[in-house]
Amino acid sequence: MPAPYAALLFLHIVSAAFWVGGMALMHFAVRPAAVATLEPPQRLPFLAATLERFFIGVSSAIALLLATGFGMIWLAGGFANVRWNVHAMLALGLLMMAIYLHIRFAPFPRLRNAVAARIWPVAASNLDTIRKLVGLNLLLGVIVFALAAIGRAV
Repeated sequence: MPAPYAALLFLHIVSAAFWVGGMALMHFAVRPAAVATLEPPQRLPFLAATLERFFIGVSSAIALLLATGFGMIWLAGGFANVRWNVHAMLALGLLMMAIYLHIRFAPFPRLRNAVAARIWPVAASNLDTIRKLVGLNLLLGVIVFALAAIGRAV
């Protein structure tokens, strides 16, 4: 494997692991722990602040995923020279990015505004929407990882 391709692959895998792993951490550990230990006036601002920080990293990860993914495709000689699983990973990755952008620019601002106004039911409703969409994106991310690993053998 040529060094430029290996470097792109490394950055690509690290970016995907950050995004998908971060979603898993938020979905299966941080949110349940916050629900179990904090009342809404503490929990909702905490989770909004946590998501705000996480989204900075996700935005960077997405930029790296796009740049490294297209870079690897270019080094392979274009879309005609990559396996079916690369096409499938790209399609699912773009869907995941669209879901992330929806989260980032629709329910998340509503969550922040409701937290700032201390309107806990509205904040909780938007956080629940985010939770469901993150769950969907997490599932899609796991499928992308499966395509990366298993798709080479098929």
